[in-house]
Amino acid sequence: MQQHDTVMPERAAGSGPPAVTLYVCSTCRLPDAPADAAPAGADLLAQVRAAGETDIVVREVKCLANCKRALSAALTHRDGWSYVFGDLSAEAADDLLAGARLFLTSTDGLLPWRGRPDALKRGMVARIPPLAPPAA
Repeated sequence: MQQHDTVMPERAAGSGPPAVTLYVCSTCRLPDAPADAAPAGADLLAQVRAAGETDIVVREVKCLANCKRALSAALTHRDGWSYVFGDLSAEAADDLLAGARLFLTSTDGLLPWRGRPDALKRGMVARIPPLAPPAA
């Protein structure tokens, strides 16, 4: 799986991993798209990057293996859970960024349900536990 990072300047010289990372599948295709059409996931990624968010690292991923529920994206938190989303529209950039900003405010490592954009409520595919338990 190939990844391309977009690290905002403040993070490039940062002290440790970013609090929240947004992964966008750039190879996702909408179910009704012609075979020769450009992947809608690439358009979604471009919209996310164009927003110029400074507190969230955006990474391109070539496949999240969620093809039956494309378009797909994932959110990870350095001190918390990870989430995979599907059934996103090609215009979901604002929802993804709103969810990522909400995740930044989390004190327990979970993406709060209250305030989460509807696309991230309806489209949740998986919630993955942290790799390491939180420090006590």
